[in-house]
Amino acid sequence: MGQKKLFLFRLKTNRLIWLIGITVAAIVVYRYFQFPYGNNTLPNGFYVDKIAKSGSSGFQAADLPFEPEIFNNVTIFNQANYTGAHGPETVTKTKTSEKKDTISTPGFVSESEIASNKSSGFHESDERSLVDSVRLSGDKSTIEKAKNLGPSSYNNTTGANLTKEVDISSGSEHKLAAPPDFTPSISPSTEVSTNFTPPVLSNGPNKTDSVNGERFKTSKGDVNILGKNSSTTILPKENKDSNIPVPEVTSISEMNKLLLQYHASNRSMRPRWSSAADQELLQARSEIENAPVVENVENLYAPLYRNVSTFKRSYELMEQTLKVYVYREGSKPVMHSPHLLGIYASEGWFMRLMEVDKRFVTKDPKKAHLFYLPFSTRMLEHTLYVKNSPSYSNMIEYLHNYVDLIAGKHPYWNRTEGADHFLVACHDWAPSETQDHFANCIRALCNADVKEGFVFGKDVSLPETKVYSAQNPTKRVGGQPASRRTTLAFFAGGMHGYVRPILMKHWENKDPDMKIFRNLPRSRANRIYVDYMKSSKYCICAKGYEVNSPRVVEAIFYECVPVIISDNFVPPFFEILNWESFAVIIPEKDIPNLKSILLSIPEKRYLEMQMMVKKVQQHFLWHRNPVKYDIFHMILHSIWYNRVFTAIAR
Repeated sequence: MGQKKLFLFRLKTNRLIWLIGITVAAIVVYRYFQFPYGNNTLPNGFYVDKIAKSGSSGFQAADLPFEPEIFNNVTIFNQANYTGAHGPETVTKTKTSEKKDTISTPGFVSESEIASNKSSGFHESDERSLVDSVRLSGDKSTIEKAKNLGPSSYNNTTGANLTKEVDISSGSEHKLAAPPDFTPSISPSTEVSTNFTPPVLSNGPNKTDSVNGERFKTSKGDVNILGKNSSTTILPKENKDSNIPVPEVTSISEMNKLLLQYHASNRSMRPRWSSAADQELLQARSEIENAPVVENVENLYAPLYRNVSTFKRSYELMEQTLKVYVYREGSKPVMHSPHLLGIYASEGWFMRLMEVDKRFVTKDPKKAHLFYLPFSTRMLEHTLYVKNSPSYSNMIEYLHNYVDLIAGKHPYWNRTEGADHFLVACHDWAPSETQDHFANCIRALCNADVKEGFVFGKDVSLPETKVYSAQNPTKRVGGQPASRRTTLAFFAGGMHGYVRPILMKHWENKDPDMKIFRNLPRSRANRIYVDYMKSSKYCICAKGYEVNSPRVVEAIFYECVPVIISDNFVPPFFEILNWESFAVIIPEKDIPNLKSILLSIPEKRYLEMQMMVKKVQQHFLWHRNPVKYDIFHMILHSIWYNRVFTAIAR
C-alpha cells in the first residue's frame, strides 16, 4: 500500500507540473502576440548584435538610456549609455559588414565633412539632393528590402515613388513631394527591444495622406496609441478642436477669429504640480493684456502689427523673464546638427543660435518656462529616409523614441504632457511627423497648413528662408525703389502642386506686364531671378506641393510686395503681424483675375505697402549674432507669446 500511495503522489505531482508548464507557455505566447512590438518582453539576449561605433557627440549627456538601431528601417532606442556621434545604424537580422574607410550609417556626413564645416554648422555647399545623398552601409539587404516592401509592410501605404525636382528659376533645392503619412507600425517579425513604460497619448489632428497629388483624410481613433513600452502617461484622447469649426478655405479674417477663440479657451493641460514659472507666465499674460497704449515706438511701425502696444510689452517681458531649457540628449546628425543653407535653413539657424544663447537659456530646468527639443526634420529625412520608399514611419518612430527618452529621463514632459515644450521644423513632412507624439507641444512649422493640423494660438508659423551664405545670410538684401519697379508681377518656378499649372494656364506669355515663367535661363548666383524680384512691384508666392514657399520671405528680402496664393496658409508670426497691411492675399480660385486685382490697388496704397515691406524686413533677417526684433527673436517671441496665452497654473 505504501508503494501505491507513493506512485499516486508522484503521478499527481507530475500532472500538476505539466499543467503549470502549459499555463506558463500559454501566457508567454499570449503576451508575445498581444504587445504591438512582438517579442518586446523577451530578454535583450535574443536580439541582434550591434555594430560597434566610435566617436561621441559634444552635446551628448552622460548615461543616456538608449542606443538607436534600425531594424527593417524602424529606429528603436534600446540601450543604455549611448555616446555615438553618428546616430542610428541600419542592420538586418544578420550583422552588417563593417568598412574602415566609411561610416556604416545611412546618409550620414563623414567626420571630415563635419570638421570642415564646424565654423558655419553642418551643411553641404552644393545643395545635394536630399534623397540621393542617402548613403548605405556595407550590407545592401536593408535597402533592397525597403524597395521591395509591399503595401502589407506599412499601414495605408501606396507604391508611389518620390522624386526630387530642382527649381532652377529660383535656384532652390526643391522639396520632395511628400509620401503618404503613416501610423507608425512594426511588423510582427521585426525584432526590437525597448525599456520604456506607458506613453502619453497626444491629441493629434487628423492625418492627411497625399497620393498622386490628391489628398484624403484618414480616420482618427478614440485613442492615440504610441506603444505599450513608453515612459509617458496614457490618457484618453480629446477632440480639442470640436468647438472651433474650420471652414474649407480659411480666410485671414476667419484665421483671426480662430486665434482669438483658441486663446480665450485656455486649452493647455493643467500641470501635474505647481511651478514658479507657471505663475510668472500668468503674471506676464496679465501685463500683456493690460499693456499701456503706445503709439510711437522706436523701430516698430504700428500699422504692421495687430496691436503694437501688446507686442512691445510682450517682447519686453520675454527679454526680462523667459528662460529656456535645451535638452542635450540625442545624437548627431538628427539632433544638434544645424543645417544653415537652402530652403530648410530656418530650423538650422534657430537651433544654432538657441544652443549657444546665453541670455534665454538656463541650465536649471526648474526655472524654465519652455523646453526646446533640438532636432532637425531636414536632417531626419536626410539621414533616415530610404529613396523611393512609400513610407517615413521609421522617422516617426525615431522621434517617438526620442520623446520616450526625454520623458523617461526628465520629469518635465509629463508635468504638462509636453505643453511647455517646443520644436522648430521646416521640412514639408514635419506636420505629419509630429502630429501625434508632439501634438501638445508648440510646433513652429514652415508648413503651416490649417488643413494639416496647424492649431491657432498654440502652433507658430515659421518663416521659410532660403539662405545662400552661412557667413553672410543677409547678402544681397534690398531692391529697387518703388519708382524703378517696372514689372507689375513676377513669378518663376517649377510646376509643383496644382496651383502653379493654373497660374501658367492663365498668365504664362499672356501679358507683357505679367512676367510669369516656368523656368528662367541659368545665371551665376541666380542673378536673373533675383533681378526680377528686385525690380517687380508684386512678387507672386504661389504654393507648390505644400502651402509654404520661400518666396514669401524672398519677396520681403528684396522689398517686393508679396502676393500669396495659397489657401489655408497661415502666414509667419501670424499672432503678431498684420499681414494685410503689407501683403496681398488672393484665393486660389481668383487666379484668372490676378491682374485686375493687382491693378485695382491704388498707387498710393501700393506705395504704402512697399514702404511697410521695407519696415517689416527686420523681422525676417538672420544674423550670425542676433539683434533685437530679428527673425531669431521673433520666432522665440511667437513661441513665448503662445505659451503665455495657453498656460494654466496648478
